[in-house]
Amino acid sequence: MSAVTSSPEPLAVNYLRSLVAPRPRRAVDLPRRRYEQRGLRVDADRLAAWSRVCGYPLRSRLPLPYPHLLGFTAQVQLLVSEPFPFRLLGLVHVAQEFAQHRPLGVDEELDVSVRAVAMRPHRRGAVVELVTEVRGATEGPHESPAWSGTSRYLAPGTRLPGTVPPPPEEPPAPGPRASATRWRVGAGTGRRYAEVSGDVNPLHLAAPAAKLLGFPRALAHGLWTASRSLAVLDGRLPDAVLADVRFKAPLLLPATVEHLHEHVPGPAGGTWRTAVRSRDGQRTHLLAAVTPL
Repeated sequence: MSAVTSSPEPLAVNYLRSLVAPRPRRAVDLPRRRYEQRGLRVDADRLAAWSRVCGYPLRSRLPLPYPHLLGFTAQVQLLVSEPFPFRLLGLVHVAQEFAQHRPLGVDEELDVSVRAVAMRPHRRGAVVELVTEVRGATEGPHESPAWSGTSRYLAPGTRLPGTVPPPPEEPPAPGPRASATRWRVGAGTGRRYAEVSGDVNPLHLAAPAAKLLGFPRALAHGLWTASRSLAVLDGRLPDAVLADVRFKAPLLLPATVEHLHEHVPGPAGGTWRTAVRSRDGQRTHLLAAVTPL
């Protein structure tokens, strides 16, 4: 696998490029390039703004989901620059894992790498799997990453050869004794998250753009929903954890939803389960399970 060390182009530029860049008409071999960024520093002001939008307090360590943002621009660069048989706009984020082996300090110098590891058929199209790894700048590239994230994106309508594998098992939903709170998610949530994350996918910004992609209103970012849900658990989790997040029904803006969370006792501290669902309980927007590593 070859490595490309670069400063990715701004996300808005890559979203525009995705509209015009030619795409292969059929499946191709999985791209073998790895995109790297070295010596990154977290912007303290951006982190503070992101934390306010997602409900995290300010601490000396990065929130569990935040390192995903450090590699997201490189993810988009990879999806646009490499010959995947689909376009960036229209991808659906269906699952996300965050594996934190140790907390990352706010002041640490970090090395970030992004690569594609799988592309497989799905009953609705094809799924591509990207892995982001974050290490301290003093840690070698062959050492286990301090933090890694696995992102799975669905490309509806894309056809790949092979048998569609069975769907992965979902995290269990919180039980009837789970703690419940109500969120009022404003119409501007997508724009607010875009400002602090840089993810300016027009699907999340305004209803006219969302309608072009088949939705009646703008959608909340899946990563906002996940981050806001995991923020409820901040301060209760061990240093080494795995969060398994599944994105279900789109969260149309504005909305009033219910957030559930519960702790299930078990080995090494047990498991936390969270969910975001519609106020009437008929639609689930997110399921997540957080377990010790």
